[in-house]
Amino acid sequence: MLRLSNRIFTDLAIWMSAMGLLVGFIFPLFCVALGLPADQVMTPRFYAATVLAGLSVAGVNFALARLVVGRRLKTLATHTTRVEAQLTAATASGDWSTCDPLDCALPVDSADEVGASAAAFNALINTLARTHEIDTATRGFTAIVSSHLDLDTLGREALMAALRDTGSSAGLLLVEREGGLQPLSSIGISQPDQVAENAQVLEALRTSQTQVLDVNLEQVVVDSVLLRQHAKQVVVAPLTFKDVPLGALVLASIEPLSDDVRILVEHFKTDLGLALSNALSHDRLQRLAALDPLTNVYNRRFGLVRLQEEFGRALRVSGPVGVLMVDLDHFKAVNDTFGHLVGDRLLRATAASIRRASREGDVLMRYGGEEFLMVVPGAATADLQDLAERIRRAVAATEVVDGDRRITVTASVGGASYPEHDVASASELVEAADRSMYGAKQLGRDRVLLA
Repeated sequence: MLRLSNRIFTDLAIWMSAMGLLVGFIFPLFCVALGLPADQVMTPRFYAATVLAGLSVAGVNFALARLVVGRRLKTLATHTTRVEAQLTAATASGDWSTCDPLDCALPVDSADEVGASAAAFNALINTLARTHEIDTATRGFTAIVSSHLDLDTLGREALMAALRDTGSSAGLLLVEREGGLQPLSSIGISQPDQVAENAQVLEALRTSQTQVLDVNLEQVVVDSVLLRQHAKQVVVAPLTFKDVPLGALVLASIEPLSDDVRILVEHFKTDLGLALSNALSHDRLQRLAALDPLTNVYNRRFGLVRLQEEFGRALRVSGPVGVLMVDLDHFKAVNDTFGHLVGDRLLRATAASIRRASREGDVLMRYGGEEFLMVVPGAATADLQDLAERIRRAVAATEVVDGDRRITVTASVGGASYPEHDVASASELVEAADRSMYGAKQLGRDRVLLA
């Protein structure tokens, strides 16, 4: 309709008045057409009455429109203004507790354009609320993953946050290491190693595309408090940084996830990819800084830090801690006879044999030259004796082939255990083990002697 002003109800009043005037002027002619006497109808008085009646009807219609439609539009405008004020205040203060979609919603009580406007307004409010929730979750997730460089801590914290924000039942974070996918952190997944080998997980990583799988994956079994059941929906989000695959985030649920989950995951995987890249780089640097480059065991600096930690723990809990000093017998003769390259090979092979003979949790370091020091948490003297003999035999069984020659070496092992051997510091414990090792050499080498 042709706009006559910049106000809808002004336009409506003009058009209704014009329609009332038109009807008032046409009505007498209509009456004549119906057979009424023209001398009674076509008079100024009758014309005035019909025009007045037309204008009156127009006025009543305008008042009704203003009452019915105007009130609804005013309610819509009032709600919109209030919501705008709340959004402005929440943006400034950071407190979004007052922006509740239920509180701001308009009643949809008609099936016409006004009802459609109210429904559209409510949909807009819900979308704004969802957008804010996604934004809040994303910012919180970013803050979590960006605050951790330690790989294990990052994996645990990131997975917990992803499960909380997406409402998933269980999850798994996989990383690319040693040529394959390995579980870094798992919550509620009963067989994480099998998930890492799943073809659909590997396909998502290959294509770098997030997959939402509405199927039963036998490998994805969710452990709950009361039962174990297959996941009904699985989200697989590949994690990359600069197009380099780093791993995958796997979220599983025994119930269908909301439509917002995929949006959240797309945000999460970008931030997690960057954080994972930083953590992996940090982890590699930490390993390089802690390892002896020749033997691939801990270097002396890092190993002695671990010794101090274990000795301090033993003091706190009044528990035992042992150390073993392992020195290769006549190793200089190996270098002099066969050369340093063969000597290095033998040293690497010997370190690997000692590591295999040790227990999980034991700390092996290259103490210097052909000497190795092992920190053995929780080991009393009897435990040290068994471990030292195992190491001595492992070293004696180690050989390096150089042409038609098989080169072997033996080891003298000395040890001491706190608190059976009363010392005041970790360094004194090492000195006691070192003295025992030299005692073993004086007794003929290739033997064990404990303090």
